[in-house]
Amino acid sequence: MVILQLIPELDAGGAERTTIEIAEAVTRAGGRCLVASRGGRLEEALAEAGGELIRLDMKSKNPVTLWRNAARLARVIRAEGVDIVHARSRAPAGSGRRAAQRAGAHFVTTYHGTYSAKSVLKRLYNAVMAGGERVIANSHFIADHVRAEHGVGEDRLRVIPRGVDLAVFDPQAVSPERIAQMRERWGAAPEEAVILLPGRLTRWKGQAFMIETLAGWGGAGRRVRLVCAGDAQGREAYQDELTAKAQTTAVTLVLPGHEADMAAAYLAADVVACPSLEPEAFGRTAAEAQAMGAPVIAADHGGAREVVADGETGWRAAPGDANAWRAALNEALSLDPKARAALSARARQRAAQLYSKQALQESTLQVYRELLE
Repeated sequence: MVILQLIPELDAGGAERTTIEIAEAVTRAGGRCLVASRGGRLEEALAEAGGELIRLDMKSKNPVTLWRNAARLARVIRAEGVDIVHARSRAPAGSGRRAAQRAGAHFVTTYHGTYSAKSVLKRLYNAVMAGGERVIANSHFIADHVRAEHGVGEDRLRVIPRGVDLAVFDPQAVSPERIAQMRERWGAAPEEAVILLPGRLTRWKGQAFMIETLAGWGGAGRRVRLVCAGDAQGREAYQDELTAKAQTTAVTLVLPGHEADMAAAYLAADVVACPSLEPEAFGRTAAEAQAMGAPVIAADHGGAREVVADGETGWRAAPGDANAWRAALNEALSLDPKARAALSARARQRAAQLYSKQALQESTLQVYRELLE
């Protein structure tokens, strides 16, 4: 099989990681996987997975660029013998659908988010993600949204959760030195409790809310250090706001930017917080943290409700409720070693059973086979 995936960029994020994981699966199955994208930090990882980058401006929403991209993609489909076009974002999906129709390829989409729609035009723009011969939802939460918003039937809809690479996110594979180096880079003293908030710096991910939550809180009798690991992606004003808010509230804040070694980062933290103010489509960081056996607290909405079993593999707290988050943080930081080990074992088991990279890859290949057969 020859697959053409469409993604705006290859910098960071769950959709980008999934793109690479599917390129790896297609290559391992004896096929070819092309990826049309602007490119970015993950280009080398794509090449290592066997994927082939076709550099196009797939991020632009300019109508002229979208029209030109459709013609360019149609030429690629014909020249490379592409069987299936798989779109992972709205802007490239419009061009990809037209190109697939022109060149006679199958068209698949993965619905990676809820995509707010406050107008008829926006709803029409979003609807392209429900226009595939198969529409993949990355959680049951998203599947319910796609059914309600677009009326997609069960004949086309498939639920394939995002995957965690259990070989990378394996606590046994992370040395104590890597963990110590991570805490040292964050400036964390041994007696400090580190709360790690992984995710790009954007307001809805909850960084500002977490600073407000920690302001004046005793931290279960320990000094607390908040580490917000993620790129600003052009939001320097928000980054400056976070720094100023932390100074005003006397919250110790570290903004290390992109962390390449997230496996060590999860183990270097005492608690992993995922306080998104808007529902996550899936909750990749919560799944990764559980795979590492790290205590995780997630906002109680969206896909996180599926990922975190409240009170068993972590905690869920009401989104935007500072008191609820303080209570959950206090419980997580008060675990004795035996209780923490038991929680870690349950979390690791759940991630392995439900959210492995291998399950994601095989399920996606099966969708491709359905169409080709």
